[in-house]
Amino acid sequence: MVLEKINQPNDIKKIPREELPVLAQEIRSFLIEKLSVTGGHLASNLGVIEMTMALHLILTFPGDKVVWDVGHQSYTHKILTGRREGFDSLRKLGGLSGFPKREESACDVFDTGHSSTSISAALGIAQARDLAGDDYTVAAVIGDGSFTGGMVYEALNNASRMETNLIIILNDNGMSISENVGGLSSYLSTLRTNDAYTSLKRAAEDVLRHSGGGEAAIRRIRGMKNNLKSMLIPGSFFEQLGITYFGPIDGYNIDRMVTVFQNARKVRGAVVVHVLTKKGRGYSPAERMPARFHGTGPFEIETGLPAKKKEKADWSDIFSTVMCKEGKRTPNLCAVTAAMPDGTGLKRFSGKYPDRFFDVGIAEEHAVTFSAGLAVGGMIPVFAVYSSFLQRAFDQIVHDVCLQNLHVVFAIDRGGLVGADGETHQGIFDLSYLTMIPNICVLAPKNKWELADMLKWAVRKADGPVAIRYPRGSAYDGLAEFRAPVRYGKWEILYDESDICLLAVGSMVETALNVRTLLKKEGANCSLINCRFIKPLDGEVLRKAAQEHDLLVTLEENVENGGFGSQVLAYLNDCGEGVPVERIALPDAYIEAGSVDLLKKETALDVESVYKRIRTRMIGLFG
Repeated sequence: MVLEKINQPNDIKKIPREELPVLAQEIRSFLIEKLSVTGGHLASNLGVIEMTMALHLILTFPGDKVVWDVGHQSYTHKILTGRREGFDSLRKLGGLSGFPKREESACDVFDTGHSSTSISAALGIAQARDLAGDDYTVAAVIGDGSFTGGMVYEALNNASRMETNLIIILNDNGMSISENVGGLSSYLSTLRTNDAYTSLKRAAEDVLRHSGGGEAAIRRIRGMKNNLKSMLIPGSFFEQLGITYFGPIDGYNIDRMVTVFQNARKVRGAVVVHVLTKKGRGYSPAERMPARFHGTGPFEIETGLPAKKKEKADWSDIFSTVMCKEGKRTPNLCAVTAAMPDGTGLKRFSGKYPDRFFDVGIAEEHAVTFSAGLAVGGMIPVFAVYSSFLQRAFDQIVHDVCLQNLHVVFAIDRGGLVGADGETHQGIFDLSYLTMIPNICVLAPKNKWELADMLKWAVRKADGPVAIRYPRGSAYDGLAEFRAPVRYGKWEILYDESDICLLAVGSMVETALNVRTLLKKEGANCSLINCRFIKPLDGEVLRKAAQEHDLLVTLEENVENGGFGSQVLAYLNDCGEGVPVERIALPDAYIEAGSVDLLKKETALDVESVYKRIRTRMIGLFG
């Protein structure tokens, strides 16, 4: 096998040109086989195999630097830098990361995981290179979807002033360009990358500049040329910014890409190379359903079907069902997503109420302020977003929604540990950063029925900002007998006893229930309260719990700093209540990839660890 010849960085340069198509096919088969077992980002990686190979043919690693936007398309890069053997542990605890990771390899120059950041990072690296007097190549690989993020345009505006090389590879796997435009653009791209043409153009400019009225003549000629290009070439936008544009280029023609990449390295300043690819290339199920195979679990290679059928509805399904029902009941209800209609569960709503559904692209900041505008106009917007992505819009939440006390509902999916996507995707900070903001109301449901009730309450009865935070995975359907109506700022007392009081938030109610069972077996009296409102706290119930128990235990799937437990401590301190409080939360750290169950065990958030910690605290307090 040709693939077996790739064992360390730059080995691809030793592969004969005639064997490169074989290598591409072997990488494609390798990824399909491995990801069918481990799961991962399949469609995006299948689309960029040849493009990544072309990059590795002209660059030398780790000396040269490539920043991968988001980074979930970097699997071929990992293979070509000697990490093939690690794919059996892909996205597992202690295994190969699903994203670029500097700790993993010197060939990964920048940790990524969120969208639209690569050009900014690459620009900074390029400027550092120049300041240090180095001469390595810096490239950013960014998808067309990431161009919906405003940070891209901030970076392009800055990059346009560069006087040294930066290569920006636009991986276009969604834009359709007709053959005649593509053919003409390819021809002009070839002409403009030709050394003789470039030299001639510079020489002509020098002659005109040193003759009478030369600068004016140069401006007139450039104006005529740019007007023509604006009609004929899709890259005129970049060139108007002062960034050289090459393309579009067939993303599966390795020789053509190598030629253009080589010439792009010679450009003084920033250059965009526009490469056309197709998500899922070479695997028909992924080509037909690229969204389904964007981030997939294990699957059957022959059919593409999931290896394990979903037994219960997940939290996103519950959210989806309630949104569709509320859409019928509430004519001014709107749904907003940042390029995640499938993942957040809004796909069904978009089909039923297309006029009230808005996909704003990968632009969380805009999504929040857009939602604020909808609210000012009399609509009730529900912005469904993953917890880790909402972090990108913190200022907009503070300034554009909460400052004005607008009725915007944040449906925060993937709150808490999410598992295999690792550090960049764990939703473990939201309780801390949301509850510090005035005017917002923050809730977390204990089970699927409570999520439905909370969403209805947020739409129908709330009159200001509301955030409902729920986890990833199958929705908990226990404690069905407890369904107290949702009332502003009121907790739900599930079991009222003495000695120990478990104050649990959201997903941790299930954990607390199992911990209580273990404590009861030892004869301990144990209350359990569903602290469904994280902000505001239920002061009345909390004070009573402090007065009637020997130990309070807070449980949350959030970092300890600034979280629910910290707020409980602060509140009791202000009230003068001196009861001991044990805070069960995640450590002040970034949590790596792994299954949620394993990560909970590693961070002492599982039932056994919590039980042992409470017993130890009780022994320390009372002997």
